[in-house]
Amino acid sequence: MTELTQLSSWKALKIHREAVPHMRKLFAADPKRFDNLSLSACGLFLDYSKNKVTDETLSLLFTLAKESQLAPKIQAMFNGDKINTTEQRAVLHSALRANSNQDIQVDDKNIIPEIKHTLDKMAAFVDEIISGSWEGYTGKKITDIVSIGIGGSFLGPKIVSQALRPYWTGDINCHFVANVDATSIVEKLKGLNAETTLFIMSSKSFGTQETLTNTLSAREWFISQGGSQNNVAKHFVAVSSNVKKATEFGIAAENIFPMWDWVGGRYSLWSAIGLPIALLIGMTRFRELLDGANEMDEHFSTAPLSQNMPVIMGLLSVWYVNFFNAQSHVVLTYDHYLRGLPAYFQQLDMESNGKSVTLQGQAVDYSTGPVIWGGEGTNGQHAYHQLLHQGTALIPADFIMPLNSHNPLGEHHVQLASNCFGQTQALMQGRTFEEALAELEDSSLSDDEKQLIAKHKVMPGNKPNNTLLMDKLTPATLGALIALYEHKTFVQGAIWQINSFDQWGVELGKLLGDDVLARLKADKNTSELDNSSNGLINLFRQQRI
Repeated sequence: MTELTQLSSWKALKIHREAVPHMRKLFAADPKRFDNLSLSACGLFLDYSKNKVTDETLSLLFTLAKESQLAPKIQAMFNGDKINTTEQRAVLHSALRANSNQDIQVDDKNIIPEIKHTLDKMAAFVDEIISGSWEGYTGKKITDIVSIGIGGSFLGPKIVSQALRPYWTGDINCHFVANVDATSIVEKLKGLNAETTLFIMSSKSFGTQETLTNTLSAREWFISQGGSQNNVAKHFVAVSSNVKKATEFGIAAENIFPMWDWVGGRYSLWSAIGLPIALLIGMTRFRELLDGANEMDEHFSTAPLSQNMPVIMGLLSVWYVNFFNAQSHVVLTYDHYLRGLPAYFQQLDMESNGKSVTLQGQAVDYSTGPVIWGGEGTNGQHAYHQLLHQGTALIPADFIMPLNSHNPLGEHHVQLASNCFGQTQALMQGRTFEEALAELEDSSLSDDEKQLIAKHKVMPGNKPNNTLLMDKLTPATLGALIALYEHKTFVQGAIWQINSFDQWGVELGKLLGDDVLARLKADKNTSELDNSSNGLINLFRQQRI
C-alpha cells in the first residue's frame, strides 16, 4: 500500500467520483461554467469546462496537489535540485530559456553564462549559414541541412520546424534522419548535392548506435560524391559532449556545440539540439520560441494552483487515469502545421511517466503514464473519433487550434473551427435515445425500425475534453504550448511520486540491442539466449541474401 493512496484527498476523491453528475446537468446548473472554468496565460486560452468536475472535485484535486507537496517539488526543479534521483542530476531544461541575468546553480556553478555563450555561438553559426559566408568545400553556399539524431534529438527539432514552417527564411531546406533503417537516410540523400549539404550530428556521447551509424553512412556518401576526409569539417557539425570522438570523426572542435547532463533528450530542443530550427527560422525567431517557453515557466512557478494552467491540466489527467481508469489520452490538433504535436507529446509523456515504482523504489498500486496518441483534425473525425464518441473506453481529449490561420482561404478556417468546437460539444453532451428517435420522426422507417436505429445513434456524452486556443501560431505561442505540456507531465509525475526524468526501459533496449547486434555479426550459431531470440537471430543470419 503506497503513501499516495493513503492520502485523505485520494480517499475522498474515490468516494466523490460517484457523486459527479453528467456534464449536461453541470452546464444546465451553471450558466457561467465556461467563464469559471477557463483561463488565459502566456498567449494561450484553456477551456476546461467540459470536464467531469465540480467545484468540490477541483478543491479535492488541489488538496491532493498540496498533500503531494507539488509546490515544493516545482521549486526544487527550478532551483536546480537533483530531482532526477536515480541519476543524481538536476532537471533544468527551463534554464535553457531563462533570462540571461538569472543565477541558476548546478554543482555550485552558475550555468547561465555557459548557456548564453552557446546561444551566441549558435547565432554566429546560423548567421554564417544563412548569409552564405559559410562555404562548402567547392565554395558553394549551403542549401540543405541533414539533421541526424534519435529520440529527443530528432523529434523535437523536426516537429517544431514543421510547426513553424511559415517562419522559414526560405533559403535552406532541412531533412531529418533518425531510423537506423537504411531506407530512411538513402531516401533523404537522393537528390542532394554533397557540395551544398551540411550534416548536423546530435548525440551526447557521439556513440548512440542509430545516430552514429547514420552519420558514418552520411560521411561515406559525402566522400563518394566527391568530398574527402579533409573536407568533412566544412560539411559536418555536432551537438555532443564527446569532443574527442567528434574531432576524431573529422569535425572541427569549434563546430561542436555542447550538451549537458541536466537536460534530458526529450526536453532538449531549447538547447543546441534546436540548431536545425534556428537555421530554418533564424536566431531571432528561435529566441522568441525560448521566450514563449520562459513565460510559461514563470507562470508555472508563480501562479497559484487554482489559476495554474499546467497544474490544472496535470491534475485533470490524474483524475481520469486514477479514478476513471482512463488508459489513454488523445491530442487533436486543428492546424496542419501542428500535425506532429501528438507524436511529440507522446514521447514527452510516455517516456517520462511510463514508470511502475515510486521514488523510494516501491511498486505502485495505481496507474501511471496513459497512452498518448492523436492526429490532425478534421481527418480523425472520419476515423477514430467514432471510438471517442461511442466506444466503451473513457478517453480524455485535448483540442488545440489557432484562432487565425497563416493561410486564410475562403471558408476553410471557419469550417475548421466549426468542426473543432462541434466535436468538443458532441463529446460533452452526446445524444439521448429520445433525441435520436425524434430525429427519425419524419423518416419512412417503421416504428420498430426507428426504435432500433435510434439505439444505434445514441451517444452517452460526458466525455471529458479541453480546448486550447491561441490567436495565431507563432514561435512564442508554440514555445508556451510545448512548455505547458512539459510541466503538465511534471505535475502528473509529482503526484504519482515517480521519477519523470530517467528512462531505464529505453536504456535496457539499447543494451540488449548492442548484444544482439554482436550475435547477428557472429560467424557461428548462438544458443545462449531464450529460445525465441536464438531462433530469430539464427533465422536472420541464415536467410540474408
